[in-house]
Amino acid sequence: MIWCVEDDTAIREIEVYALQSTGFEARGFADGTSFWEALQNERPELVILDVMLPGIDGVELLRKIRASSDFGDLPVIMATAKGAEYDKIQSLDLGADDYVVKPFGVMELISRVKAVLRRYQPAKTASELKMGGILLLLDERIATIDGERIQLTYKEFELLRLFMTHPGMAFTREQLFADVWGMDYAGETRTVDMHIRTLRQKLGKYGHLIETVHRVGYRMEKVE
Repeated sequence: MIWCVEDDTAIREIEVYALQSTGFEARGFADGTSFWEALQNERPELVILDVMLPGIDGVELLRKIRASSDFGDLPVIMATAKGAEYDKIQSLDLGADDYVVKPFGVMELISRVKAVLRRYQPAKTASELKMGGILLLLDERIATIDGERIQLTYKEFELLRLFMTHPGMAFTREQLFADVWGMDYAGETRTVDMHIRTLRQKLGKYGHLIETVHRVGYRMEKVE
C-alpha cells in the first residue's frame, strides 16, 4: 500500500490512479493530520509526502516519522515545488529517501517509487554481521550492542551494514550517498555527516569505531 499525502485534489487523484494502474494499492490523504492519525493504526509500504500541506506540513511530518521508534524506517518520497532547492536539501537531511519536483511526470513518479522499494528489500547474501560487541541480524533488520537491542533508522542500519561488510575501507561521502541513498551526492547537504553522528551516538562505546578520514570521508575500524 502506497500512501499519497497531497492537498491538491487533482494531483492526489493522479498519483493514486497512476499507482493503482501499475499494480500498487494506493490511498490518498488531503492533509497531514488525517495521515498521521491513520499511521498510528496501519503501516504503508511507502509514503509520497508533499512539503506544503495545511496544518502539519510535510517537513514536520517527516521529522516526526524519523523520530518514531515504530515507523522511523518508513520509506518516504518528498514532493517539492519547482525551484524549492531548500526544501529538497532539508528533506534529504531529515531522512527522506528521495524527492520528486512538481510538476512531475507519472512515469517518473512510478520509477522513483519502484527504485526506493527495491532499496528496502532485505539482503539475502548473509544472515548476520558481527564486529566486537556489535551484531546485525540482516534478515530481521535487528541491531544489538553487547546483546542489547538498539533502534536504528533504515539509513543508519544500511550505513552500519556497509561499514561492517567492508571493515577498514575508507568511503567518500559520494560513495556513501550513492550506496545508501541510491542518488548522486548533493554537495550542499550534510545528510551523510548527520547520519554518521547519530549512528555513532547510538553505538555508544563502539561509536569511535567509525572514524573520520581527513579529506576523504569515513571508515569503520576493523576489530575482532
